[in-house]
Amino acid sequence: MNFESFTLLAATDDLTVEPDAREHADGVELRMDFADEPLAQLDAYEGSLPVLVTNRVEWEGGEAADTAGRLDTLEAALEHEAVSAVDLELAALAGAGEYDAGRVADAARDRGASVVVSTHDFESTPARKEIADRLRRACEYGDVGKLASTAHSPDDVLAILGATRELTVAGESVATMCMGAAGRHSRAVAPLYGSRIGYAPVDPADATAPGQYDLATLRSLIAQLRNDQ
Repeated sequence: MNFESFTLLAATDDLTVEPDAREHADGVELRMDFADEPLAQLDAYEGSLPVLVTNRVEWEGGEAADTAGRLDTLEAALEHEAVSAVDLELAALAGAGEYDAGRVADAARDRGASVVVSTHDFESTPARKEIADRLRRACEYGDVGKLASTAHSPDDVLAILGATRELTVAGESVATMCMGAAGRHSRAVAPLYGSRIGYAPVDPADATAPGQYDLATLRSLIAQLRNDQ
C-alpha cells in the first residue's frame, strides 16, 4: 500500500472477513490488539487484499500493553508477505512509552512497507493550527500522517477538513477523520479534501472506532460525492 490515492480499509480483528471485504475494500486493517492469535491469523491468511497491521497501545486508545512484546509482534507481522503497511503512534515514535517504536518503522522500510503515523484525541478536536502541526510532525516520521479526533460540533469537522486540505496542498500525505456522531460524516467527506485512508468494518456491529460506517455504505457515499464534483 503506497497511499498515493485514497485507500479504503476494512477494519477488523478477524482476517476471515477478507472475502466479504473484497468488493468494496482496497485493503484490510488488522487490529492486532483486539485479535485472537493475530500472528496465527497472518500465517493462515490467503486473501488477495493487502494488510495494514495495527497493535494499538492502551494509552492511545487500544488494548495492547506498553511492552517490548507489542513491538515484537508488529515486527513479526511485517515478515508476512501480505503485510504492506504498519500503523505506529506519533507519541511512541516521539519518545513516549518505555520502548523504541522506531525500530518497527525501520523494519517496515527495510521490507518495503509503508508507515502510517497516527495520533488521536478521544475527548475533543484541537484547533486547526494544532491539527496541522500534529499532522506535519506525523508526516516527518512516516509516509502518512493520521489524526482522528472527537467532534462535538460542525466547527470541529471544519477544522479537520481545513487542516486536511492545507496539508494536502502542501504535498503531504495525511489521513483524517472525526469520531463520534457529530463527526461521522467526515469519514465520507474528508477524502474529497485529500484524506488518503478510510476505515470501515464489513459488519457495522464490528466497528473498531466510534462513528464508523460499514464498508459498503462508506464506499457508496464517497463514490456518490466524487461523482457530484
